[in-house]
Amino acid sequence: MRILRAIFILCFSLTIISLAACGSAAPRIFDGARAHRTHVIAQTNFGARPTGSPANHATGDYILAQLTEAGWKTETQEFAYRGVPIRNIVGKQSEGRGPLIILGAHYDTRARADQDKTDPNAPVLGANDGASGVAVLLELARVLDRARLKNEVWLVFFDAEDNGDLNACALIAPPCDETRWQWSIGAAYFAAKLNAKPEFVVIADMIGDAEQNIYYEQTSDKALQEELWKIAARLGYTREFIPEFKWAIEDDHTPFLFRGIRAAVLIDFDYPYWHTTQDTVDKVSGASLERVGRVLQTWLENK
Repeated sequence: MRILRAIFILCFSLTIISLAACGSAAPRIFDGARAHRTHVIAQTNFGARPTGSPANHATGDYILAQLTEAGWKTETQEFAYRGVPIRNIVGKQSEGRGPLIILGAHYDTRARADQDKTDPNAPVLGANDGASGVAVLLELARVLDRARLKNEVWLVFFDAEDNGDLNACALIAPPCDETRWQWSIGAAYFAAKLNAKPEFVVIADMIGDAEQNIYYEQTSDKALQEELWKIAARLGYTREFIPEFKWAIEDDHTPFLFRGIRAAVLIDFDYPYWHTTQDTVDKVSGASLERVGRVLQTWLENK
């Protein structure tokens, strides 16, 4: 009886240890290959996704479904601009936990490849310029360790970023307003309607280039950039995250800067396929997505 009792106690103890191990899941780490094969491919499978198009709407529905599956509260912000329907999408996590941090990316693509020497009137597929930033945010939605978050986090997917210098006639059939558009219409509307003041806003745009070179952007908050680049250096990404100023770019961070909010854009503007028909899936690297994703995950979980 003593031997049997000892065996029973040992087996019971091992079972409890095993269950405890199963109950505490290993932390998830950003997977760039998954972000590429799942989210970049899914978006480009819809085709070009200019604002107001059926493909743009389908992409927005995809984003909403992915956020819901990952357990984020979702909201949409819908409005019309010069006759074109626009929809921003928001995923919220850890509401009320601390100061608000917003990560953003645009999901629309440019209606005309005006930098393309061969076919400037064709639409842009936007595997990098659009899909890469969205893919990073959606993978972050899956892997972020919510128990470690000390801030409220919003993932915001902006529409109508990429229509600058075009007009509504590039997006909808006549009759249409021929007035030239500004850039970042969706982000400007969102920033103007914000009730809360975010502590930080970080935008990810065109970060999937296989030949990745992310420099400081001249209009962005310098201290915020330094903080992110230090994390990149600790993770071993000094060759891709270059702590030198190069470009000054109007992007979805700009409307927040105008309102006194600390904001920065992560962007690789040394991309030869920008606004051309060659911005295709083969130009985007999972490793590049992973570097940006792991920097942002590390930053959020340790902020």
